[in-house]
Amino acid sequence: MLISDPFIYQFILLFGAFVAGIVQGATGFGSGLVLNAFWLHILEPSIAIPLNIISCLFISGLPIYKLRKSLDFSKLKSFIFLGVIGIPIGMLLLTITKPSSFKVAIGFLLIIYSIWMITSRGFSIKVNKNRLIDQLIGLISGIMGGFAALGGLLPTIWVSLQKLPKNSQRGTYEPFIFITSIASIISFYFAGLITLSILVDFIKVFPALILGSWIGIRIYPKINEELFRKVILGLIFVAGLILLV
Repeated sequence: MLISDPFIYQFILLFGAFVAGIVQGATGFGSGLVLNAFWLHILEPSIAIPLNIISCLFISGLPIYKLRKSLDFSKLKSFIFLGVIGIPIGMLLLTITKPSSFKVAIGFLLIIYSIWMITSRGFSIKVNKNRLIDQLIGLISGIMGGFAALGGLLPTIWVSLQKLPKNSQRGTYEPFIFITSIASIISFYFAGLITLSILVDFIKVFPALILGSWIGIRIYPKINEELFRKVILGLIFVAGLILLV
């Protein structure tokens, strides 16, 4: 059952945006995960996901701009074409999925993701120059983006498993999130899923998103990387548990 109390609604809406901004600014990913964990308690998926994607567009754009001179974007093109194609497929799945099933599925996904990232720390994958796997991951990620605003999840895991340099990792998955968010918004608009109420809620959360993102960007170079990694994964794990309650 969704929370409808006006005060609690506004608190969850704004606090979720603020936390997601911090996570995105500091790590380059995770905003969609955090926003789902908060907003699916107050909004139906058909409303929460478009609002989530619009928010992800803005809070991924700011860090990309601020860090543009240090990031390596060379691997991005392998993922992006099929990623954009996957967006409408994911959007179709969103419109035919039961809200309760969706919420539970996302909760399990967050838990599995956080456990995977913690336990696979010493595991790496070496790949050759064949871009087929990258393209397949791009397609699946596009579907996940249109379906659950989680388009950056698989690229993040994939480049992390390859033990690429930090700037190469962030230069791949964060622009992927940004570009597929644009494609998702266009798809949602033509499908009639971008409503006035969504735009009103976005205007409300915009200051919290930007403030959180700015704080995250400031934290990024100063905090111990391993400690912050564990904190973020712990937050994602708790978010998954909350969705299963």
